[in-house]
Amino acid sequence: MPHLPGGLRKQPREAPCPTVPSLIPLLPFFVVLEQIPSSILDSDTSRNPVAAELTAVPNPNSMWSFVPSVLLLAVLTSPGCAPGDRPDILALATAGTGGVYYVLGGSIAELWSRDLPEYDFVAEVTGGSVENLSLLLGGDVQVAFSMGTSAYEVFYATGSFSGREPAQVLALSALYPNVLHLVTREGTGVESLVDLVGRRVSVGAPGSGTEVAARTLLEGNGIGYDDFRPQRLNFNETASALRDGNIDAGFLSAGPPTSAIMDLATARPIRLVPLGAAEVENTSMLDPTVSRDFFLPGTYPSQENEVETLSTPNLLVVRADMSEELVYDLLQALFAVRTELAGVHPAARHISAEYTLGASPIPLHPGAVRYFVDAGYEVPDRLIFRP
Repeated sequence: MPHLPGGLRKQPREAPCPTVPSLIPLLPFFVVLEQIPSSILDSDTSRNPVAAELTAVPNPNSMWSFVPSVLLLAVLTSPGCAPGDRPDILALATAGTGGVYYVLGGSIAELWSRDLPEYDFVAEVTGGSVENLSLLLGGDVQVAFSMGTSAYEVFYATGSFSGREPAQVLALSALYPNVLHLVTREGTGVESLVDLVGRRVSVGAPGSGTEVAARTLLEGNGIGYDDFRPQRLNFNETASALRDGNIDAGFLSAGPPTSAIMDLATARPIRLVPLGAAEVENTSMLDPTVSRDFFLPGTYPSQENEVETLSTPNLLVVRADMSEELVYDLLQALFAVRTELAGVHPAARHISAEYTLGASPIPLHPGAVRYFVDAGYEVPDRLIFRP
């Protein structure tokens, strides 16, 4: 199938296969036909139609009795309904409903299904990056969101993926910075990272990128889980626990603004705890994908000043054994809808060839490399996968 420069490959939409459910509305029609007295259908009008109607019973020999069966058989055996003609279902692993992965992932799946009609994409709710990559390795999903830290670990078989075979997962595209939020309520006395000692702190859901980011930050700066009371809560649970005073602070790793914190900020005064340059540098010794970042003033309600923090790139990743043609099509379709995605969440404004080629911490899939080369970009040698 030829590709059009800068557009999607031409793929005519065919009428959907008729299905058994689509025939259900027609069944009453056939039942009525079956109950019609033969006198009405008979050409001999000399018989009494009223009397015939009163004594009418289903006629097993009627020509109408086998019409539903004939039509159903025709539907099920028609060439257009062969299983191979139906769209393939592909799963996109996102995260919990309170974060950006879920919001963007649902839109990406919908737009891919629209623009690549030979596939149906389904966005899956998950625990986050680590679970996503485990699902991807197991073949349970075909595309996954991942923060750069976890993608780096799975590619090099370190950290959460120590002992696994390396280089099984490659980048489709970098998306936007995954910014680490350390959030507290006003009045808790938590003003810096060291103030977490002895406190009740949400470190993110099990299997989430938030927990990986929080643990790496804390370990890099000499704080272990034994130094505070960790709670493993997802985005919405963390926001609820902060609102209700059940924890003192919580980590969330997401593209700002994230809905869980926005909702919290409308209910309670909050503070973003700054993470300074020294703390970021200490963290980068353990995780080379992180860098300094900032929350701009006004990112969240009542946030008047810039706040220091750190971030790692977010990626869409696929298995290394996915076909080059499919990866090419996915990336082409993704870049064609960047404006639509930016309307879903402002973090999507970062999606670009330049951001991918500059930020991805792991090599690109060969299909993605071919797409960028065809688009006129020079792909850095560090992003070329060589098995």
